[in-house]
Amino acid sequence: MLSLVWRIAPALASVVMAQTVQTRYARAADGTHIAYQVSGEGPLDIVWLRAWHSNVEHEWEEPVLARILRRLGAQGRVIRLDQRGTGLSDRIAHRPPPTIEDRADDIRSVLEAVGSRRAVLIGLASGGILCAAFAAMHPDRTRALVLYHTIPGRAWGDDGAPPDDPRLERFIGAIRDGWGSEAFAARMITASAPSRADDRGLIRWMAEDERLSGTADDAIALAWVDHASDVRAILPAIHVPTLVLSRAGDTLEAARSMAAAIEAARIVELPGHDHMLIAGDTDAALRAISAFLDEVRTLEEPDDEPDRVLLTLLMTDIVGSTALATEIGDRRWAALVEEHDVRIRSLLVRHRGREIDTAGDGFLAVFDGPGRAIRCASGVARAVRDLGIEIRAGVHAGEVEEVGPKLRGIAVHIAARVAATAGPSEVVVSQTVRDLVAGSGIEFEDRGIRVLKGVSGEWGLFAVRDTSQS
Repeated sequence: MLSLVWRIAPALASVVMAQTVQTRYARAADGTHIAYQVSGEGPLDIVWLRAWHSNVEHEWEEPVLARILRRLGAQGRVIRLDQRGTGLSDRIAHRPPPTIEDRADDIRSVLEAVGSRRAVLIGLASGGILCAAFAAMHPDRTRALVLYHTIPGRAWGDDGAPPDDPRLERFIGAIRDGWGSEAFAARMITASAPSRADDRGLIRWMAEDERLSGTADDAIALAWVDHASDVRAILPAIHVPTLVLSRAGDTLEAARSMAAAIEAARIVELPGHDHMLIAGDTDAALRAISAFLDEVRTLEEPDDEPDRVLLTLLMTDIVGSTALATEIGDRRWAALVEEHDVRIRSLLVRHRGREIDTAGDGFLAVFDGPGRAIRCASGVARAVRDLGIEIRAGVHAGEVEEVGPKLRGIAVHIAARVAATAGPSEVVVSQTVRDLVAGSGIEFEDRGIRVLKGVSGEWGLFAVRDTSQS
């Protein structure tokens, strides 16, 4: 009788949590509704982000997952969300799939909705890519970071797209043919959670979770973006305490490299070959996470805004400005530059850019997302043509130090050098930027590997191919 109680009690607890935890909605900056739930009452705020699909209400029906959430809830207020395009959040029909910056906006919107100043981010698999990017882009909202079974990036081809990968093609074909079926779910579990391959309850739950998360087309779009996204270049911009967890297998080397790239990171290598946290020795992983959260709680939370942050920088200048000013005279030139400035500032507002400096006929502006910076730059190139002028623009993402209204750091110099390579009405971006905008619909032409004056190393540069998007 007692053993029966011990088996039934966790299931009853999950049912109670599912019935008492309410789903609410945050509104992102672009109007997208993001579904989220909050559970637990511990002293920390903990954002929990699964991989590429989820349904926050259905998670309570998987006993091991529910147990993980309850255990985390003893240490913090657990904040879970369905990323846009999946679960109970708004769908993405007839639009490009959401980029890293879109989904980082979603996390920030949810944090604001629940009144969280800073949170510990826990990202599973591809959810870790997003959490890592958020920690670099928004250090003021990030208290610590946990990355489980995360591969931060894959190699790209010269045409700006991931190289042909027969495994990805087979995976996408399997999604198209079997999404939401128990056969496909069993295949996924066998590959990622072999210790539970014969668990019929998990197979049924996963098949239902897929159906409740979105359509096969939704899943294919998100799977492609997650495969293409690459955050390796921005890992050094993460300075919060970070725990990297990985089990033996094909992701262990990636985990070690990732931990080495983040200055405040340490790695815990766990036993077993299950990729899914809900399979294998879950308790070993939870013990490592729990101990880390206890450490984070003892650290004094910073009161000041961080002075170093990952930003996307946009540099522009007018092509042939000296010759044109000489030709038309000082008065007409001054009026022309004034109108040029008005149009750029209007586009900065539209794309959430922030003006940092103007030097003669050039602008330096920053953005919290590379896609917005590219679209702003393309818009500027079009907006000034009827004035009889053309601009060149460069976009780079990197860590900078904010000193009053000014910026310092090598990223500023890189952005200037990238801009100098652009031709009239052209927008050129660094490879770091190209890698961060997977799924945005922005197309690029490869400009090869360059040595930038005064900057060490070699840099891959790409010109924006389609400037009709803004």
